[in-house]
Amino acid sequence: MELDNPEIAVHHARSSHPPESEQLNRGFNFRSALSLAFADVSPIVALYAIFTLGLFAAGPQFFWAFPIVLVGQLAVAAVFGELSSRWPYAGSVYQWARHVRSTTWGWTAAWAYMWGLTIALSTLAYAAAGFIIEVFGVEHPSRTMTTTLAVAIIAIGTATNMIGRQILKVMIIASIICEVVGSVGLGIVLLLFYRENPFSTLFEGLPNAGAWASGPMLLAIAYAGFAFVGFESAGSIAEEVDDPERNVPKAIILGLLSVGLIVMFSSAALILAIPNLNQVLAEQSSDPVASTLLAHLGSGVAKPLLIMFVIGFVSSFLAVQAAVSRCIWGAARDRGLPGSSVLGKLAGPERMPINAIGLTALVAALLVLLAGSSFYNILVNFTVIGFYIAFGIPVIGAAIAHLTGKWTPGRFTLGRASAPVTYFAAVWIIFQTINVVWPRTQPGQPWYINWSMLITAVGLGMIGAVVYLAVKDRIIGPVGDRIPSTTGKEPQ
Repeated sequence: MELDNPEIAVHHARSSHPPESEQLNRGFNFRSALSLAFADVSPIVALYAIFTLGLFAAGPQFFWAFPIVLVGQLAVAAVFGELSSRWPYAGSVYQWARHVRSTTWGWTAAWAYMWGLTIALSTLAYAAAGFIIEVFGVEHPSRTMTTTLAVAIIAIGTATNMIGRQILKVMIIASIICEVVGSVGLGIVLLLFYRENPFSTLFEGLPNAGAWASGPMLLAIAYAGFAFVGFESAGSIAEEVDDPERNVPKAIILGLLSVGLIVMFSSAALILAIPNLNQVLAEQSSDPVASTLLAHLGSGVAKPLLIMFVIGFVSSFLAVQAAVSRCIWGAARDRGLPGSSVLGKLAGPERMPINAIGLTALVAALLVLLAGSSFYNILVNFTVIGFYIAFGIPVIGAAIAHLTGKWTPGRFTLGRASAPVTYFAAVWIIFQTINVVWPRTQPGQPWYINWSMLITAVGLGMIGAVVYLAVKDRIIGPVGDRIPSTTGKEPQ
């Protein structure tokens, strides 16, 4: 075995083969991994969380931000596919960055990923609680009511993830069916029976090349970037997937592609169905999604639509928690976190990372209690930038491996396209990270909200540096050096 990185070599010298009690059961197949990636991205969450923001920022041409971002993220997904095939271990970005580059790179990716996704759990639960309250017709809910319901959603979702893989698979697949029927079915109905604007509306402004480099279009691309994240979650459960070297890469790429196509179709259908589009863009005073659906389908559609939103956000919660808990568990198994002896334990007949799952629930519930405060409003914006930092580290690491001639592919490979795609993905992720984090003035918002992504990145980064220095000397060798691959070959 060749150890290209001296830091890994040092750790390998003191590593040991983990006992069976430190290995996850295999309980997912290709469809399960694909379903998890699909639910994590979620077409409902991906579209409806940012549609109004993007439309008001750039007008109908906002639609084209989706294919632009999708192409960039598909390049990232392809790189992740190669990385996950080479190192199919629990924790996705943590494992990929650590194996392709170094322990420091892997730990940094894990820190950003763990915080970004755990904060996302609180926002998903809080949003789902708001939709549930609307379903029951409560007009003026108190913060206590919304918070209590959000904590209950966290508790129920956590119990679902702790019980075992079977109930998680059933709930995610059922929710996906509802999401696809709701998103695609609604789009077809709007296009066939309620189209208000010509198809040329989608192309307005495209002849002007300067529009692509303008502030509004860059902002629209940033918003679309909020939508297409989470596809790496199939890699987080890699050790639990049958034949992960082949199935996980396909799940990562197809999960993103399927959600991306659904989101593009649904967004086009919505834009073309908006009554009085120019007036809506000029006033920017209402929710164009809700007003469009109410105008065409009547008030009777409101409750089913809200239920669809609840399903989308809850299924995304389940998938996000499954992904982040595996990252925490994977880092703890390597003794890379405070309390690793507790967080790295598996329990129950299906050997689930119960303590890691519980930690995400505890932190998410505490964050929900802060909802509405200035601190929470600042912290919640780390969700997006946390993803991009965590994505960028392994992608850039893979690019360096190609540049230095140290890249060795796994069973899934892009062949001759591997290096060019990796370089493109690295450039894209750097551009999009800068674009997303760039402070932009938001009317009526204090300065610290405009700078919140940078503030949280620096703040959590400083805390992370302290934690890493405290645990660095205890971290053992990469798991790829300690357990054989699923093919039975020795690690390379």
